[in-house]
Amino acid sequence: MIISVQKIIMKKNKNYQNVSAPSPLERAGVRIKICGMKFPENILEVGALLPDFMGFIFWEKSSRYFDGEIPMLPKSIKKVGVFVDESLEIVVSKTEKYKLDCVQLHGNESVEFCKKLKEIPIEIIKVFSIKDNFDFEILKEFEGVCDYFLFDTKGELPGGNGTTFNWNLLKKYSSNRPFFLSGGIGIEEINLLKDMNLPIYGIDVNSKFEKQPGLKNTELLKSFQSQIEI
Repeated sequence: MIISVQKIIMKKNKNYQNVSAPSPLERAGVRIKICGMKFPENILEVGALLPDFMGFIFWEKSSRYFDGEIPMLPKSIKKVGVFVDESLEIVVSKTEKYKLDCVQLHGNESVEFCKKLKEIPIEIIKVFSIKDNFDFEILKEFEGVCDYFLFDTKGELPGGNGTTFNWNLLKKYSSNRPFFLSGGIGIEEINLLKDMNLPIYGIDVNSKFEKQPGLKNTELLKSFQSQIEI
């Protein structure tokens, strides 16, 4: 079944795997990361939309936990593995098994951990959860060992809580590292995102575009792509 779906999509676009041009959102000036992918057929459907990053969650407690095989995707899409306080050995193992382009660290990983992981080498996205306030000074020690930062809403789970935080806090952002904005972002947040005029590198979307955990609504994602331009 997985192979047949992949053949259908590839038949529609013979160069499906070899796409290297910028995605629609990258051309618009902002990258998009679609996280929490789980089902092979859906992964291919979303891949056809050419997001810049696609996230796979390797935290077993998540309802979007990924333990399958990643089908072939366009080369322009960076595969991101999401980990929460995982051992270095497992992160490296998953990185090699799935040929990941980036690792997203969503726990309390230290600067030293990031430094060791960087030896692979691999791009690192370090996540910081925010609720009512945040001390941006703590980012400085991570700047030398991380490629990107990601700001998410602090909640019961490490991610995927479906709620936003006070984005005004990001007006104090002064790091030289590009950052992703995450946490409860959906179609209804587009106008606010534009009005905020924040120096956002990328937008991370997940639960607001799902039919069920891990299964993305491609029509909603298409609508998002057509409207977002920061």
